[in-house]
Amino acid sequence: MGPRLADEVERIGAQVVDAAYTVHQALGPGLLESVYEACLAHELGKRGLTVRTQVPMPVTYDGARFEAGFRLDMLVEEQMVVEVKAVEAILGVHIAQLRTYLKLSGLQLGFLMNFNVALFRTGIRRVTVGASVRA
Repeated sequence: MGPRLADEVERIGAQVVDAAYTVHQALGPGLLESVYEACLAHELGKRGLTVRTQVPMPVTYDGARFEAGFRLDMLVEEQMVVEVKAVEAILGVHIAQLRTYLKLSGLQLGFLMNFNVALFRTGIRRVTVGASVRA
């Protein structure tokens, strides 16, 4: 288990997981990532959460800023990253990618969600980086 995050971030994370489960339960596996992303964004919006999709994130390297960095699939409440997949299996490279996105964005919590699974709980990976431990 990763470091303890702020209660508000945990609350938002729980909403994200519940919303994703709702989308998967309604649609099932077999669709394109873009469909799941759009439906999840809609479901989160219904729950009162702010969501931006395909958010460009610049990369700073060697003192230079590169606008052609990467895109976050979803940024929820400006506090967590959600990467949506519709693949046969989540690979180590997918988790490493999310971990890098978190480090570069300065965020602490992200979810990797593979909708191409029969049981949605097997398709979710929670990733944390850099969270400080609270007493």
